Amino acid sequence: MEPTGADDAELLRAHRAGDPHAFTRLYDRHDQPCFQFIRRMLGPANASVAEDLHQETWIAITRNAASFDPARASFRAWLYTIARNKVWDQFRRQKVTILASADEDAVMRIADSEPSPFDRLQSRELAERLVAAVEALPLEQRGAFIMFADGGLSLEEIAEATGVPAETAKSRLRYARAKLRETLAGERTEHV
Repeated sequence: MEPTGADDAELLRAHRAGDPHAFTRLYDRHDQPCFQFIRRMLGPANASVAEDLHQETWIAITRNAASFDPARASFRAWLYTIARNKVWDQFRRQKVTILASADEDAVMRIADSEPSPFDRLQSRELAERLVAAVEALPLEQRGAFIMFADGGLSLEEIAEATGVPAETAKSRLRYARAKLRETLAGERTEHV
């Protein structure tokens, strides 16, 4: 059974009320997608920074739990807003405008069910190109794409998390997909 946004809000409310298990359940539910978002936004060269920002994000969640308003945004949108702001603060500190490199760790996690060595090589190469293509997207498009593809956020939640109208979030996602299709155009016939 997939947890609902109301469940997340109730867990956060229970955490604020002193329930020691509520935060653990909330954290366990959103820990991995949040970390992956931060890591993919920063790129593989900043793995230790991603861990720090992930920790800072969850500390901010606990410190600002009282300010969360489920009528204004879902918990996931609020979480990704905080994570995104931590990433952007890091970029400002480093004066970074764009990052582009392949995430080798993500490539290593591709599960193959007994393919041949040649198939594994092709699969790894495709994964490297896919990760590199995502990381080469402009930051706003990359963020929207990662939130949608990895985080499972809806367009409305992406808009809430990034502080833009839903149409802008939709455009960013559309442009990201178009750029990925263009970049990976020959892959379908090669690997399918």
